[in-house]
Amino acid sequence: MSQDLEQLTALNRDYVASVQNCDVRRFDEILAPEFYCSNPDKTLVDRAAFLEQTARPIAIRNLHAYDVIIRIMGDFAIIHAATSYTTADGQQATGRYTDCWAKKNGTWLAVSAHVSR
Repeated sequence: MSQDLEQLTALNRDYVASVQNCDVRRFDEILAPEFYCSNPDKTLVDRAAFLEQTARPIAIRNLHAYDVIIRIMGDFAIIHAATSYTTADGQQATGRYTDCWAKKNGTWLAVSAHVSR
């Protein structure tokens, strides 16, 4: 496994755990200044709004990513994955996400995310 693939695999795991744990501090470390996220409710939020959104407790539990595909094209990478989670009312649900990462000064940073449920 290449070093970039190892780093992105770990960052993807961190990203999913940070969503579940409302870990604003970790997102502050891995989001690029120009980060944008399109949410399942069709809103588009910038980095600051995403950090605010992350700080709020989430109703879903047991968030897991699977069928993760990481494509690396030089200093740019795309991660596609499916998710499973438990909703606030105890139902099992699934979703998908696509995250784009850029390597800047040797460090991978998330530049965009698209989440669907």
